[in-house]
Formats: sequence, structure tokens, C-alpha cells
Amino acid sequence: MNDFAIGDEDFLLDGKPFRILAGSLHYFRVHPELWRDRIQKAKRMGLNTIETYVAWNEHAPREGEFDLEGGRDFARFLDIVHEEGMFAIVRPGPYICAEWDNGGLPAWLFRSADVGIRRSEPVYLGHVADYLRRVYALVAPRQVSNGGPVILLQIENEYGAYGSDKEYLATLVEITRSAGIDVPLTTIDQPTDEMLSNGSIPGLHSTGSFGSRSVERLETLRRHQPTGPLMCAEFWDGWFDHWGAHHHTTSVAEAATELEAILDAGASVCIYMFHGGTNFGLTNGANDKGTYEATITSYDYDAPLDEAGHPTEKYVAFQDVLARFGDVERDEPVDRDDAPTFTVPLSGSVDLLSRLTDVGEWTAPGTLPTLDDLEQYRGFAVFAATIDGDGPGVLSFGEVRDRAAVFLDGAPVGVLLRDHRESSIALPASRGELTILVEDQGRVNYGPRLGESKGLIGGAFLDGVPIENWRALPIDLERLRTLASPAAVQPVAGPAVVRARFELAASSDLFLDTSSWGKGIAWVNGFLLGRYWRRGPQETLYVPAPATRAGENELVVFELEAIVDPVARFVPGLRLGQTDF
Repeated sequence: MNDFAIGDEDFLLDGKPFRILAGSLHYFRVHPELWRDRIQKAKRMGLNTIETYVAWNEHAPREGEFDLEGGRDFARFLDIVHEEGMFAIVRPGPYICAEWDNGGLPAWLFRSADVGIRRSEPVYLGHVADYLRRVYALVAPRQVSNGGPVILLQIENEYGAYGSDKEYLATLVEITRSAGIDVPLTTIDQPTDEMLSNGSIPGLHSTGSFGSRSVERLETLRRHQPTGPLMCAEFWDGWFDHWGAHHHTTSVAEAATELEAILDAGASVCIYMFHGGTNFGLTNGANDKGTYEATITSYDYDAPLDEAGHPTEKYVAFQDVLARFGDVERDEPVDRDDAPTFTVPLSGSVDLLSRLTDVGEWTAPGTLPTLDDLEQYRGFAVFAATIDGDGPGVLSFGEVRDRAAVFLDGAPVGVLLRDHRESSIALPASRGELTILVEDQGRVNYGPRLGESKGLIGGAFLDGVPIENWRALPIDLERLRTLASPAAVQPVAGPAVVRARFELAASSDLFLDTSSWGKGIAWVNGFLLGRYWRRGPQETLYVPAPATRAGENELVVFELEAIVDPVARFVPGLRLGQTDF
């Protein structure tokens, strides 16, 4: 057992100065069979600590649930960190941002009109207390004081950018301490006077988040905290990407120089990200600072380990810097093998609209519900109504969140996109069966739009007159994935499900080229890889080796738009798109 404490100038491990050299690695963005590989590579780069958020909504997709199976086995992740001789920092939120769906907050929280998030409000705090106690039941026995790896735990996340409710922060501390957490507690904020003042309370150790002007920002942090160790708890070594934009990268030399400046100042550091990983499934978040921007599936982040876990030039440069401040296990360079490359035809096209009863159950709410009203907190739903007007018409909604494909008597009319601020569309006729396929493209993870409902908001109108006779069908993704048809290979007109089978000599990482497809999601052997979109920037979906197997494998694609050439192409490596320089 060890003791970890905050001294006048340093972190103290068993009374001796200890510099934290950490890297961010989110267990929920990495296939669980690859956790150990990524942790080992962090250690070989020269790090001594792994930091992770805990994503509340990933463990509790519905009220009353708390899933710790498979890739959600957070305790196993911490145990592997410990087995590999490293320490751990835990950041349980409850809000995490992280470019993650809804900033980690479960969407079901917001079905209560009384809930007040990230502040001292009883309904919210009741749910938070239940969540944190479940997390702390796993963390407490894994603290250094109990022979485990956990040395620090963070309270909230960049709270000074959101609010200043000191009572709220104090309540989180009380919940934490009462659950047996005895390691030092920290907060993190961008080092501005306002954020640092708003985001912490006495008894919590303040840390900073930044990626440049390191010396200046550490000085600002020191003004607010005259004693104790300095720490950049998020050293931004890259950035994330949005659909329709470029792939962000940062200069290797400049990032290494800033890292060195932090360490030369005597500060501790956590590299955000050491390995970004992937927003598997439908877990990506979004920003909305006036325009909605959904985060892509790849969370490569231009990190030292790329999305597929391969060391980059930044890894080598950071390793050189860290070697000045501690022991580094330098491996001999290993040539990276290309992934298997091959092409396989797509077949068995299934038209979704003709098979809706196979993928969900119709309800008849009358008034147009939101996705949240249907408890469809991620994914897709179909809405249908019979209209009985004369001549052409105009269909409009209060707001579309986030994509609505409109069909009349089964024929496509057009698509409304939130990021284009579209909420109305001309109909060629105002009589017939109106069908709308709605996609939630990721919930906002930062700012005042946290927790907003998804779907068609504020009602539907035909020529200004409300449409009330709605039926609704939430799409079950597992039932969607198993739709099958003997149809021959042909150009794919979405929304449709197609599939392919392919052989592998052994389990292997794969890179599925989606650049010639439209928009949709894809599975390999039932593992949901995530979203693709012709907009880019990313042009590949990463298939982790543990999701594949020797022998026959199955690819399933749900295409929303169109695939002209119905083939699946697997390419040698990642293609993350055009960069910004």
C-alpha cells in the first residue's frame, strides 16, 4: 500500500516528490481486448500514469441500469493499468464533455422537467449521487492507499466554463469522500482568471487545460494557487474533427516544445490524448455554437498513438522529451505491416421502408413525438402520417434535430439537415402517406444546449396547418442489422441494408474504405463500427482485430443515401482526410 498526497511544491508518493507523467486513454473508445496493448505503449513512451473519464451514459443508457460488461468493464481497465505497473487518474464527471454524446450525461435525465443539470438541484443530484456511488464502489478498493493504481480523482470537469455553483461542487466532494475516496481531489479549468475562480473550491487542487503558451498559463495557475504542484491535466496535443471539415493536426515539433516547457517548469502533465481511439457505435458528440457540428467517428486526435494504436512521429518526439525526465524503455523500430487489402461485393439489398415492421413496433401517439419521448436516445426512428390536401404543399417543422429524410408514398422527396438550418420542404403533392426517417447525429456535448431533445421538434405543419395523426416507430439497430434478402448485387438506393461475407486467414485490424458510399453506419460481425459520411474528412472506418476472426466474417451496412458501385473495399491503413496545413 502507498500514500499519495499534495505537498507544498510536489505531489508526494510515500512522502517523496513524484511527477505525474500521464496520458489520456478512454476505455470506452478502445476495444477491451486492446486495452493492455495501448497501456503498454504508454509506458514505453515514458508515461507513468493513465487517465480516463468515466462515461455515465455508456454505463446507464436507461434509468436504473448500470452496465459493467465487456467494453464497459471499467474495473478491469483499472486492474490492467495496475498490472502494467502504472498509476491511474479517474475523472467520473458526472459531466465529461470529451466530444462524447451529451457530454456523458444520460439523455433520460432530461425527461424530467424539474431536473437542473450541473448545479445544486435535488432531482439531478439524486441521480448523480446514485451514479457516483456505483463508480466509487469500483474506485475505492483500487486507490493507492488500498494497494491499487488510483492516485487522483477529479471533481466535475472544466466547471468554470459552465457555472459557479460552489454548493454543487461541495456536494460532489461530500458524495465522493463519504464513498471512501481518500486520494487527493482535483478540478480542471482553462487558466483564465474567471474560469479558475468559478471552477473550484477550497480543498480541491486546481489544474489547467491548454495546448500552447504553457509557461504563461502555468503562471496564471500559480497566481490562483500559490502552493502545491503545478499540473497541466489536459495538454492538448491535437484536436478532434467534425463532419464536413478538415482533419486537424498539430506540428510535432511545436507540440514537443510545449511539452518540454511544461516539464522544464517542474509541472506534472497529462497528455490529452495519448491515444484517442474511436467513437464506436453512435457515441460521438457534437458542438453547437450557432451552427450544429457533429463529431466524426474517428477520435484519432493526431495523438502519439493513432486511431489504430500505431506509434506516430509525435510518439517518438514525446518519447525523446520524456527521456530527459525519467527512464524510457526504447524499443527497436518495428516495420508496420499493412492491413489485408481486398474487395468484396455487397449483396442482399433490403429496402428499409418496405420492412419497417421487421425493425421496430409502431405506436400511434397522434401528436408528433420527439426521439426522447420514444425513449430512443440514440439512433433512428420513422414517423408516418396520412395527409389529405390538394395540389403541392409545404411541409415544415419547428426544428429538425438532426437529419430528416422525407418520403411521400414511398418516393423520396428530399432531406432536411440541421447544420443547414433547414426546417421546411416543398412536397410535389399534399395527399398520400408521408414518411420521415429521422437520425440523431450526436448530442451536443458542450455549452447551454446540453440535454436538448432530439428528433422533430415543435410539431409538423402542412401549409401552416398542424399535422396530428402521427405514428412512430423507433428502429431497433439489432433487428436492422439482421435484415436479410436474396436480392442480387445492384446500385443501392437508401435507406437500405446490404451485406457482404469475406474470409480472413487470421484475426486482423482492417480499414473499411467508405469514401465512395453515401451516409450510414456499418457493423463487422455484429460490432458497430460507427458512422460514415461522404462529407469526410475521414474516409475509413477502423475495424479492430478482436472484432474479426479467422474464417468467415460478415459486414453489414445501413446506407441512408446511395452506393453506386456496391462493393466494400478494405485498404492498407487509416485515411483520415485532408489536413489543415
